[in-house]
Amino acid sequence: MGLQTLTLFTWGNNTSGQLGDGTTENRNVPVEVADISNVIDIAGGLWHSLALLGDGTVRAWGANNDGQLGDGTFEDRNVPVRVTGLTNVVAISVGYDHSLALLADGTVWAWGENENGQLGDATFENRNVPVRVTGLENVIAISGGDYHSLALLADGTVRAWGWNEYGQLGNGTNDDSNVPVIVTGLTNATAVGGGGSHSLSLLGDGTVRAWGWNNTGQLGNGTVFEDSNVPVQVLGIDNATAIAAGGRNSLALENSTVWAWGENSTGQLGNGTDIDESPVPVQVSGIDNATAIAFGGGMAEPGHGLAMLDDGTVRAWGWNNNGQLGNGTDGRDNFSNVPVQVLRLTDVIKIAAGFRHSLAIELRP
Repeated sequence: MGLQTLTLFTWGNNTSGQLGDGTTENRNVPVEVADISNVIDIAGGLWHSLALLGDGTVRAWGANNDGQLGDGTFEDRNVPVRVTGLTNVVAISVGYDHSLALLADGTVWAWGENENGQLGDATFENRNVPVRVTGLENVIAISGGDYHSLALLADGTVRAWGWNEYGQLGNGTNDDSNVPVIVTGLTNATAVGGGGSHSLSLLGDGTVRAWGWNNTGQLGNGTVFEDSNVPVQVLGIDNATAIAAGGRNSLALENSTVWAWGENSTGQLGNGTDIDESPVPVQVSGIDNATAIAFGGGMAEPGHGLAMLDDGTVRAWGWNNNGQLGNGTDGRDNFSNVPVQVLRLTDVIKIAAGFRHSLAIELRP
């Protein structure tokens, strides 16, 4: 076998250049991102995207109205540009219009919109270059919600900051915070996920906790319209290995199957229906060999789910107005309530979902 390269593909909405292919044309099948290589991690936001390179630097492209590209400007970019001043990055994440980076030293840096304190630097000022999140050390994972942010510490506790109208910070209040606060009652967390206005945490025993907005049952505890400002247990999940939070939906990966809960107006549950919501997890149809999951969308509109399978292919379901399912179709009436195969991709190693676009890293000869 010859030398293989890590190639980045994107598809879906491209209004602000978030697909990174040098255009602003929507794509309903994957296209290669321009002028980038050796990508090891990816993240999608509202109208922008991030990529972590193997050398520990970060590239960004798409909308930049709030400085979310971190290049010191407020200019949109339809090809990747380097985020200023970041080295030794080990993980990235994004929210609506803000971006996050975890460094090898356990600190977190943020840039972009900060109206609700989601940058965590004790101000409410937007930043077009990265600033350090106040008081965080020993962080091992990060996740951005729409207007809030999460960090998992090495001791299994979780910190949150930013918008908190629905209790998505999980600290027993509904007050915004521009510095990290402790999420109540979590001591053995192993992963975190930020959704539209809700949050998820995977615990070491395989169960999942959720908190925040619950208008469509996205907390998964059997209730609807009952928000929670402290973590509650998601029902029926006891052996999860991964989680993902969308705008008004949540996902869990369990025993290579995918489980979804929350809104279902455009088939986001992937179980062959598109009516009502589900306040408890239901199984996504036809997937029994998944290895990774992601969910896109935001508070304001439906989302879409992604699953990477053990054969290197990708399945997608849910809303498809801009081609974010990657199966060659698009339009409001072309959503899918069961998983469909993303075209052109056969050896994927990582996936991510933005608001209306999707990303995948593939091994190519």
